[in-house]
Amino acid sequence: MSHIMNPNELSLLVVEPSDLQRKIIIKQLKQQGITQVSEAKSIAEAYASAETHPRDLITSAMYFDDGTAIDLLKKVRNNPTIADTPFMLVTSEHRREHLEEFKQSGVIALLPKPFTPDHLATAIDTTIDLLSTDELELEYFDVHEVRVLLVDDSRLARNHIKRVLNNLGLLKITEAADGSEAISLLKGNMYDLVVTDYNMPEVDGKELTKYIRNESEQSHLPVLMVTSESNDTHLANILTEGVTAMCDKPFEPQNVKKILYKILED
Repeated sequence: MSHIMNPNELSLLVVEPSDLQRKIIIKQLKQQGITQVSEAKSIAEAYASAETHPRDLITSAMYFDDGTAIDLLKKVRNNPTIADTPFMLVTSEHRREHLEEFKQSGVIALLPKPFTPDHLATAIDTTIDLLSTDELELEYFDVHEVRVLLVDDSRLARNHIKRVLNNLGLLKITEAADGSEAISLLKGNMYDLVVTDYNMPEVDGKELTKYIRNESEQSHLPVLMVTSESNDTHLANILTEGVTAMCDKPFEPQNVKKILYKILED
């Protein structure tokens, strides 16, 4: 079952305080074939617009006179009718601690400012993947029967990851809010795949993987670790703990699809 959208089917809301920057972004979107574009120059205007006309994607700058993109993202995520709207951040901010909150809240892409047409094309592809259903065709499994344990202490991140997995045809998903909840679920249930965040309070992803490998009755269970860490030595340490595969936050459908093929078909 596949339904892949075209860029010209997408409707976007561009939120940017600078008139010039907005014009540049809209021009670049048109070059990508995206013509249904609305604009807003403040958080309040953007939220009112998103609420009245739900969009396929909100792309937002970081700082505004009336708040930041995180304020807008929180308002959108807390409104049930538009909570699932894909959200993309365009920012010249590089400091990790400033971007961490976005990575944890299920944004689909962080675009550097100024961004290149390639950056934008990748982000648009990710949006299309997120809105399209493109099921994994597995040789050894019926994808609908694959049992997934999804572990993340952020509800927003879980919702985003679950949506990506659902679009790939993985429908049997059990959620755990942290590593210790995951361990108690593993004691009573069988799974085919664990998708876990790395950074969690108390029992983190590394400790959860250790438990699966050394103490659980499902020691061969594939573990996909999702992390917003970009430190190489740190990542090498995680991989030696028996993680099957790793992927970054933002959790990108095409990348995840490739990783899942590898994990489930090997």
